[in-house]
Amino acid sequence: MMNLKPEVVAQLERVLSSVEMLLPKATKPIDWATCHAANWRRHSFSGCLEPVKVTDTTRLEELLGVDKQKEIMINNTRQFLQGLPANNSLLWGSRGTGKSSIVKALLNEYGDQGLRVIQVEKEDLIYISEIFTAVEDLPYRFIMLCDDLTFEMGELSYKMLKSALDGSVYSAPENVLIYVTSNRRYLLPEYEGDHLGGKYVKGELQQSEIQEEKSSLSDRFGLWVPFHVFSQDRYLEAVKLCIDRWSKQLNREIPWSKELELAAIKWTHEKSKRCGRTAYQFSKNWVGKYLLK
Repeated sequence: MMNLKPEVVAQLERVLSSVEMLLPKATKPIDWATCHAANWRRHSFSGCLEPVKVTDTTRLEELLGVDKQKEIMINNTRQFLQGLPANNSLLWGSRGTGKSSIVKALLNEYGDQGLRVIQVEKEDLIYISEIFTAVEDLPYRFIMLCDDLTFEMGELSYKMLKSALDGSVYSAPENVLIYVTSNRRYLLPEYEGDHLGGKYVKGELQQSEIQEEKSSLSDRFGLWVPFHVFSQDRYLEAVKLCIDRWSKQLNREIPWSKELELAAIKWTHEKSKRCGRTAYQFSKNWVGKYLLK
């Protein structure tokens, strides 16, 4: 074996230490039989799938005010699980109205039937082909979830997702669907000037080139599922459901009263929105104060 000078050995050790810091730590393969969800964890030049313990117990029947949305997503997901044609889906609309909760509830409902979820942050969509490769040969059905997604024009992750939805070289394998939630229907900010440059063709106004480009990504989703703020009655139903859940969980009776109803309505004035998230936040505040007394 070649004898190296001590200073050369020391230099090689420094180089190896630097390289080792750039490499991802060795991880065990995910046991998808027991793990129902994972995140893509980025590390230097690549990344890996990291198992996530599912702690959200939301069930589909607990989601109020989104019956039509649930029906669409349940049907699409069941088609997917049975190997039938199904669509990538964009769930868009007002914040706190149940977009993410529906996906979590679908996992809780169909996890025993082979449904799995991989959550991917916007910045990690550049690794989308690696994610597909990691799961394409597995006997499970994967929803790749991009939650609360928005882009700026020209971002690389925007182009990668667009290519994946378009069926190019980055297209998803047969056992992967893409579900995206966003507050924006077009996933991009809209400006007043976007609408300038539209043309009338045979009396019909066509979109400007900017607007065409901005709608081109969302057009690639087979399903658009809109979510809107609740009516007051729907909101109060959601509050009642939350109160009932706390009563059962804490094994304490928490009665419904006119005082509670008025407090719930006042809470929405301060929050400026009637939605499931607001109902849940109010219920925690009310239940905590009530039991503290």
